[in-house]
Amino acid sequence: MTIRKAALQIAAVLLLILMAFNTYLAIDHLKRIQATAALSLESSGMQAGIARVWQDFTDMETGQRGYLLTDDPAYLQPYTDAKNAIAPHLANLRSALANRAQSEHALETQLESLAASQQAEIERTIALRQQGYRHRAFQLVQTNQGKQYSDQARSLVSSLSSLENSRFAALEKQRDANSSQAMSQTIAANLCLLVLTADLFLLIRLHARALERQAAQSRQALAERDSQLEKLIRLISSAGDQTRAQIALIEENARLLLEKYDGFLPPLGYACAQQIKEATAQLEHLRQHLLGHPEPGIHEQAA
Repeated sequence: MTIRKAALQIAAVLLLILMAFNTYLAIDHLKRIQATAALSLESSGMQAGIARVWQDFTDMETGQRGYLLTDDPAYLQPYTDAKNAIAPHLANLRSALANRAQSEHALETQLESLAASQQAEIERTIALRQQGYRHRAFQLVQTNQGKQYSDQARSLVSSLSSLENSRFAALEKQRDANSSQAMSQTIAANLCLLVLTADLFLLIRLHARALERQAAQSRQALAERDSQLEKLIRLISSAGDQTRAQIALIEENARLLLEKYDGFLPPLGYACAQQIKEATAQLEHLRQHLLGHPEPGIHEQAA
C-alpha cells in the first residue's frame, strides 16, 4: 500500500511538471512566432520602402520626359511630387537599414548619391526647356547620363530588394522550422502527458480497488469479531445463568440457616452464615454488572 501511494504521489508530481513544461513550450512557441512575425513585418516594410524609392526615381523621369515633349507644366507634377518625397523616403530607408550589414548601408548611400545626381540632371534639362532651348535639352537627354543614373539606381534597388527577399525567405524557412519543431515537441509532450495521465488513472483505480479490498477485509474481520463477541456474550450469559442459580442456592441456604437455626448457631457459625449471605449478594451484583443488565438481587426477589 505504501509503495502504491508513493507511486501515485510521484505520478501526480510528474504530471504537474509535464503540464508546466507543455505550457512553457506553448509560450516559447508563441514568442518565436511573434518574433518571426515582427521580423517579417519589418522585412515587408523594407521592401515597401525600397519600392517607394524606386517609384520616386521612375516618377521623376516620367515627369521630365512628359514636360520635355509637351512643354506643358502639368506634366511636371509627377516630378515635383517625387522630388519632394524622395528625400524622406531615403531617410526612412536609411533608418530601416540602421541594424543591417555595412554593405547594405553602402548601397543606400550610393542610392542617395544617384538620386541627387539624377535630380540635378533632370533640373538642368527642365531649366533648358523652360528657357526655350528644347534642342539643347534633348541633346542633354541623349547623352544617356540620366539613363545611366537610372540603370545604376535600378541595379542598387534590385540588390537591396534581393537581399531583403533572401532575408524574408530565411525568415519564412526559420518560421517553418520553428513551427515544425514546436509541433514535434508539442506532440511528444502531449503523448507523454496522455500516457502519464493514463498511468495515473490506472494507479488511482488500482489504489481504489485495494482500498475496497482492504475495507471488505476489515468489514469481514469486524463481522468475525462481532460473531465471536456474540458467542462469548451468549457463553457468558449461559454461564451467568448457571452462576446465578448457584449463587441463589447458596444465598437461600444461608437465609434458611439464619432464619430456622438462628437460636442454635454459635456466634461464629452465625457470623459465617451472615458473611456467606453478604458475599452471595455481592457476587450477584458483580454478575449483573458484567452482563450489563442489572437485575433485582436474589434476596429482593425472595422478599
